[in-house]
Amino acid sequence: MGFGPLGWLGRQWQARRDAAALARRPVPDDLWKRALVRYPFLRRRSAEDAAELRRLVSLFLDRKEFTAAGGVRLTDEIAVAVAAQACLPVLHLGLAEYGSFVGIVLHPDQVLARRSVADEDGVVHEYEELLSGEAMDGGPVMLSWRDVRSAGRSAADAYNVVIHEFAHVLDQARALSGTSPRLPADMPAREWRDRLAREYEAFARRVDAGADTALDPYGAEAPEEFFAVASEAFFVAPRAMKKEHPALYGVFCRFYRQDPAEDGP
Repeated sequence: MGFGPLGWLGRQWQARRDAAALARRPVPDDLWKRALVRYPFLRRRSAEDAAELRRLVSLFLDRKEFTAAGGVRLTDEIAVAVAAQACLPVLHLGLAEYGSFVGIVLHPDQVLARRSVADEDGVVHEYEELLSGEAMDGGPVMLSWRDVRSAGRSAADAYNVVIHEFAHVLDQARALSGTSPRLPADMPAREWRDRLAREYEAFARRVDAGADTALDPYGAEAPEEFFAVASEAFFVAPRAMKKEHPALYGVFCRFYRQDPAEDGP
């Protein structure tokens, strides 16, 4: 009982902080309408959820730092495009889920990254990997603006680099693809862990067999990539995912507290 007033005071302080951020970072009507036109999957929301998404975008823009690299000219339109897609997964979870990082780095296109890995004998192998995005533990989040910009068209292929990388941010914070996921109290960890493992193993077998899949085959690389790829599909191609992975879709609905296949007008 003694903690009640502190909780109330904390909520009041957060409400004042958010109100100040919304005043500093309003999303103009014309800019918001352009984002909805460019990214149709953002429109698949009820009026209440659409208003909350727009509110979260303002808060996201106020809390995160954007850096442009390689000649990208950072504009309000670019920042809103990234923020709107990044906020979809936490629409009903809250921006506190992204509290572990601040920076977002935008490159004009994919980036060639040098990698090294040691094999079982301890021999280090170096290679290069072409990245359209990367979420490093603790930040920053790197994104290819070319991939972000084309997300409206690539949604039909269940591809969205922003949602993919921000799913990794969630995974890093909650160990969602691991053996000890940190989940809401109403979602048993064993149910989540077992469902994700079964779906991943079945998906990897289908990819190895050369079957067509609604989800990006890259998800077969590892459980964490499967979670990120499945999250992409959940938000931008929900009906295709629901048809191919109905049980996993249902679990995602409970975790994300959304049903993109049914939401909206």
